[in-house]
Amino acid sequence: MHHRVRLFLHIAISIKQITISILQLSTLFCIFVIMKAIYHTISMLFVLCALVACGNVDSVYEAKEEIQPIIHTDTIRLMFGGDLMQHIPQIRAARRSDGSFDYTQSFEYVAPIFRNADVAVVNLETTLTTQGDYSGFPRFAAPVELADAMVEMGIDIVLLANNHCCDRNARGIDSTIEQLTMRNIAHTGAFTGDEDYAKNNIQYFDSKGVRFALVNYTYGTNGIHVPKGKRVNIIDKERITNDILTINRDSVDCVIACMHWGVECQRRPNAEQKDLANMLHELGVDIVIGSHPHVVQPYEVSADRVTFYSLGNLVSNQRKRYTNGGIIAEVNIIRCDTVDRLSYSAHAHPVHVVRPGYRIVPCSIGDTLKMSSSARATYDLFMADTERLLAM
Repeated sequence: MHHRVRLFLHIAISIKQITISILQLSTLFCIFVIMKAIYHTISMLFVLCALVACGNVDSVYEAKEEIQPIIHTDTIRLMFGGDLMQHIPQIRAARRSDGSFDYTQSFEYVAPIFRNADVAVVNLETTLTTQGDYSGFPRFAAPVELADAMVEMGIDIVLLANNHCCDRNARGIDSTIEQLTMRNIAHTGAFTGDEDYAKNNIQYFDSKGVRFALVNYTYGTNGIHVPKGKRVNIIDKERITNDILTINRDSVDCVIACMHWGVECQRRPNAEQKDLANMLHELGVDIVIGSHPHVVQPYEVSADRVTFYSLGNLVSNQRKRYTNGGIIAEVNIIRCDTVDRLSYSAHAHPVHVVRPGYRIVPCSIGDTLKMSSSARATYDLFMADTERLLAM
């Protein structure tokens, strides 16, 4: 009997101890849950305070509701230089005592503008010769060191369809293209023959995943017949239409047409230029770049297309008012993951040619560059003229 009583007492005591242990564990667990809740509350308060300080209090709740996707955008910067000419005084200025030629002084101030581009293009309005028989107007032929200068500037593509591309006949076309090719500078507009034409008539290239096609045409060749076996792209609406329509827009994102057109020294585009520009855009051309008038003409830009009617002279010995400089056209192309179409913006960089040295001077340099009083007056007048024209 006593044995059973002791057994029951022992069991009761064990149950009481187990119950106390369970209660203790429950209390600890509750304390843990409460402390965890307090920790999260304090953390949220810290985040909230930080966002309030930044003025973004609503983003606490927005972030909880949805994580926004990352949108990727790329900007491709294109630079287009105007008429790169070589009159005899320019060639003499580049000659060194050992008989070589060095164009560093002429291009040093604009070289960074072209180098900072993703793609840089110029209109080469002279032929290149290796034979030393240099000449200026009316039939240009310049030292091949000019091509070295273009390499140093970072020029990628040279336009050859202009009224001086046949100045030295077949030899001039062959020599010019040979020297450019040796330096890995692409070309279009004039060609050594059918094979060259088939390869380079439509100049395809890409930058940052955006695919381009570029074409180049001229109004004529100063009455000089295109040499037998050579090819030059002459402005002809039917021919241009055929070229543009051969471009597969499923594999090309942006089409560029560079046109050597217009009337020399006329500061407004004429009806023919406007008509051709409209035709090109209707065919799907996104960017139109004009040259030949040797003076700056206005440009037009919208989100889906760009038209520069004339860039004027990049460098020359022309000294008349409006001809002693030009603009470098900057075209920025924006690609966004969430938008099917590219968008465009444009900017003009005015440049003036300062002698001696035929230094091409942008306003970022020229405004503080030391120069003679007469050079300063000429520079200021050109910049003021250009600013007024482009503001209209």
